Amino acid sequence: MIRELVTDEELLAKPCEPATAEDAELAQDLLDTLESIEDGACLAANQIGVTKAVIAYKNEKDRAHVMFNPAMKRALRPYRTEEGCLTREDTTKVTRFDQATFTYQELVDGVLIPRKKECRGWTAQILQHMIDHCNGKLI
Repeated sequence: MIRELVTDEELLAKPCEPATAEDAELAQDLLDTLESIEDGACLAANQIGVTKAVIAYKNEKDRAHVMFNPAMKRALRPYRTEEGCLTREDTTKVTRFDQATFTYQELVDGVLIPRKKECRGWTAQILQHMIDHCNGKLI
């Protein structure tokens, strides 16, 4: 189901609770909503009003993915950049890392399976942005 984007800073600043396998419908809502946004690259559950640590993003090939309980574990090559956000009006200067290792869980047949992913460039940047959302950090 496509949901409306939330711009309430109080909700967006609240750290998300850990997600469970029961949040499968939320993951689908994130995918549906992300697909409905022209040029949308990533979306966190709190951006659609649910404070659970679930994110959806599109990789460089425009393929959508979902991560439950994502975290950045290792990061290399910091750089400064300016980012926009679907739920904030202004852009903000932030420090990101060009290469990073992420841990997360993937829902497979109703069970959350631990995964690890090494990302670079654009994908690494948007995953860092989404993890900030999960932590209640507003850019």
